[in-house]
Amino acid sequence: MLFSCNPARHVAGNEYLLDKSKVRISKSDLKKEELKIYIRQKPNKRILGLRFHLWLYNMSNLQKEKGLSNWLRKIGEEPILFDEYLTEKSKTQLKSFLETKGYYNSEVSDTVIYNRKKAKIYYFVKPNLPYKIQKINYLIDDKGIEPIIINDSRNSLIKINENFDRDVLQQERVRIETVLKQKGYFNFNKQYIYFHADSSAQNLSVNLTLLVKKYQQVDSLSKNIKSNHKKYIINKLFVYSNFDPRKALSLKQDYFNSFDTTYYNGIYFIKQKGERSSNKIISQSNFLKEGEFYSLNNLNSTYQHLNSLRLYKLINIQFKELPELVNDSIDIGYIDCSIQLTKFSLQSYTVELQGTNSSGNIGVGGNLLYQNKSFFGGAEILDFKINGSVETLNEQIRGLNNTTELGGDITMSIPKFILPIFTAEKFSKNYKPKTHISVGYNYQVRPDYQRTIANMAYGYTWDGNKYNKHILRLVELNAVKLPYITEDFKEYIEKTLLSSSYENHLVSVTNYSFIYNNQQIKKNKDFHYFRLNTEISGNLLTVVKELTDAPTVDGSYEIFGLPFSQFVKSDIDFRYYQILNETNNFVYRIFMGAGLPYGNSSALPFEKKYFSGGANSIRAWGVRSLGPGSYSGGDTISNYPNQTADIKLEANIEYRFKLFWVLEGALFLDAGNIWAIIPDNRDGAQFKINEFYKEIALGSGIGFRFDLSFVILRVDVGLKLRDPSLPADQRWIIGNRGFVDNDLTFNIGIGYPF
Repeated sequence: MLFSCNPARHVAGNEYLLDKSKVRISKSDLKKEELKIYIRQKPNKRILGLRFHLWLYNMSNLQKEKGLSNWLRKIGEEPILFDEYLTEKSKTQLKSFLETKGYYNSEVSDTVIYNRKKAKIYYFVKPNLPYKIQKINYLIDDKGIEPIIINDSRNSLIKINENFDRDVLQQERVRIETVLKQKGYFNFNKQYIYFHADSSAQNLSVNLTLLVKKYQQVDSLSKNIKSNHKKYIINKLFVYSNFDPRKALSLKQDYFNSFDTTYYNGIYFIKQKGERSSNKIISQSNFLKEGEFYSLNNLNSTYQHLNSLRLYKLINIQFKELPELVNDSIDIGYIDCSIQLTKFSLQSYTVELQGTNSSGNIGVGGNLLYQNKSFFGGAEILDFKINGSVETLNEQIRGLNNTTELGGDITMSIPKFILPIFTAEKFSKNYKPKTHISVGYNYQVRPDYQRTIANMAYGYTWDGNKYNKHILRLVELNAVKLPYITEDFKEYIEKTLLSSSYENHLVSVTNYSFIYNNQQIKKNKDFHYFRLNTEISGNLLTVVKELTDAPTVDGSYEIFGLPFSQFVKSDIDFRYYQILNETNNFVYRIFMGAGLPYGNSSALPFEKKYFSGGANSIRAWGVRSLGPGSYSGGDTISNYPNQTADIKLEANIEYRFKLFWVLEGALFLDAGNIWAIIPDNRDGAQFKINEFYKEIALGSGIGFRFDLSFVILRVDVGLKLRDPSLPADQRWIIGNRGFVDNDLTFNIGIGYPF
C-alpha cells in the first residue's frame, strides 16, 4: 500500500506523469475557467489534493486481469501521461478559442517543467487587442419578417464597440429564430441567418452585416424555389389522452380506429371507450389554440404544464403541415397539432421498513403507502399512509421499556385553486396552482406519557417565475391530547416552561413560505437555494372565541374544551452550492429562526418548537440532544433526549467528493444551538445577545453516501469539537481532554442533509 502511494508507480522510464496543467493569462476580460475547457490533457482527479483514484489504480497488479486487481482498475483512474502532441493540440485549440472571441492577434506558448517522473505544463496566453464591432447593417430578403427583426433589434446580443465574438453571433441567430417562432414562423430556423464581416479597415474594427435568406424548397423538377417564410395557423388540435406507442406501432390503423372522439374547448379528445380522464384539466394545461398562430412559448408551456400534472411518463407533441389548405395570403400556412399522452400506472403501493438507533435505543418501524394519480379522473393525486414504530429504551420505567407510535394520514393534491379562492383560467395557466388537503392522526405511547395528535390542513401552492414558488397554508389545525403523563415527568417539566407543551391544546396556524432555487438541472454550475417561512397561530380561534364569548379556564380561553395556542414564528434557510468540477463541490448553509408565544400561550406548542442535532442538523449530537444554550441538565427521566426551544441558529459547511462506484464521501463542519426566549428554570437556556455566541456548539465529521439513482443512502459520523454544556473554560474539547465514546455520533439518513 505504501508503494502504491507513489503516483508514478506505473510510469515507464521514458514517460512522465502529468502533474499539473496551468493557464497563465495576461490582463484581459477572459477568464481562466473559459480557457481551461480547451486543454486536451488534464491531470488525474484529486480529492483534498490527493490523487485518490490514481492510488486505487496503483493498488492493482497489472499482471492480473481478474479479481481484486481488475476491480481496482475499474473504479480507479489510470495515470495520465504527458503527451507533447496533445500539448500542441491544446495550444491550437486555445488559439482557435481566442479567435472566436475576437482576439485574432493572440499569442499562445507553453513551458514544460520536468521533475523526476512528473511533468508540469504552463500555458501562457497573451490575447493582445481584440477586434471590435464598429457598425451593424441588416440585409433581409423576406420583407414580411424584416419589420419583426428590425423592431426587435434593441434586444440584439450584438453591441457596437463590443468584441467581435463569434459565439455571440451564434447566440444571436438562435435568438432571432426564437423570436420568429414566437410569431408563428413554425418552419423558420437559424440556417437562414448568416453574417458578413468586413475588417478591411485594418484598424481592429469590423463592419458587420446580418443577412436573412428567403425560404427555399425543391419543386418536382428538382429546382430550388425561393419564397417568403410562412406564418402558420393551428388548424385542428388532437389530444390522445391515453396513448400507447407500442400498440400504435404494432396495430397501426386498427389501433386508431378503436378510439372515440369528443370535441371540447377547441380540442378533439381521442379516447378509448370507458377511459376516465378530465378534458378540463388537459385543456387547462394546453396553450396551443385552434385558429391561433403557432408559438414556441405556447409549445414549451404546454409541455411544462402537462408534465407538472405528474400523470404522464411520455408527452409527445407533433405538427403536420397542410399544404392543401390555402389562404388569401400566400404567406399563411396551416398545421394540425397532435398531443400524445402516455400515462404512468395510476395506482401504486409501497412498503417501507426502517431501523433506528437513538443514543442506544434500538427501534424498528414501517410504512404502508398507497397512491392514486387521478383519484377523480382529473389528475388529483391521493396519498394514503399508515405508519407504525416501536423503540426499546435502555431504562425500564414503571414496567414499560419501549415506546410505540401508530398513525396514518391522507393527503390530496388538486391541480387548481378551489374555494374559497377562485382564480381565472389565465392565472391557472401561468402559475400552475394546486390545492392541498390533508388529514391525519397519530398515537404515541411512551414511558413518560401517552399522546394523540389529530391534524387537518388546507392550502395552496403556485409558481412565481422560473425560479421561485409560493406555498400558502390557509389553515392547519392540530388537536393534541395527553390522556396519561407520569408524575416524575410532570414534576420535571413543571420546573421549566415545558409544561404547557405537554398539555391538551389546539393549534390553528396560517402559514406562508417562499422558495427560490436557481438550480439548472442540466448545467453543472453554482446555484442558490433560499426559503422564507412565516406562520401565525390563534387569530382565527380568537375570532371564534369573541363570537362565542367563551369563558376562561385556568386563565386560558378554550375551544371545544381545548385551550388554543397563540404565537408567531418565522425562519429562513439559505444555501449556496459551489460546483468546483465533476468530482468536488462545496455546500454552505445558514439557518435562522425564532418563535414567540403571546396572548393565550405562555410557550410555543411542543410540535412548533425548534430542536437541534441529528442527521440534518448538528451531526455531532443526536436528535433533540443539543442545548438549549449552555443548559446541561438533559432529560434524565427516560434517557431520551428531548431538548426544544424558541430560537435556532445553525451554519454548515460540507465538502462533497465522488469516490468510486456508487460511493460518495463528505467532510463537514456544523455549528449552532437553540435558545429559549422566555426565561425558564433551565439554567443557561435563555438567549442573551451578549452571551449567545459563547454557547455555539461545534462539530465535525465524515460522511459516506450511496447513490443508488432512485435514492441516496447516507451515513454521517459526527465528532464534538466544542460542547456548550460544559463549563465555560472547558467547552473546547481539544486541549482540555481526550475524546470519549459520547463525543461520537452516528447518523443514518435518506438523501443529502441539505
